Amino acid sequence: MKFSMIVLVVLLALVAAFGLQNPGVYTVRFLQLSWVTSMLGVIVASFAAGVLGGWLAGLPGIFRRRAEAAAAAKRIRELEAEVGDLKGKTGGPMPFAP
Repeated sequence: MKFSMIVLVVLLALVAAFGLQNPGVYTVRFLQLSWVTSMLGVIVASFAAGVLGGWLAGLPGIFRRRAEAAAAAKRIRELEAEVGDLKGKTGGPMPFAP
């Protein structure tokens, strides 16, 4: 965890240095849209789009794991109730008859 955080901080520092050393004004065109921004603005917008895309791609897995966890919890409750019923019955184990 610490190593990945260090790598992330170094990567962010490199990206920030790149953006600050390229302060020019750039025209960004997409389809019929166009706007003027700095390199840092382009980098931040690209990063935000990537984060959003990754989050959206991960949503089905999140919902699937949540459903699996709910089903497992339900099964655990059923098994605990069954164990409780079996413990509540009187009488010990069946006697051994050769």
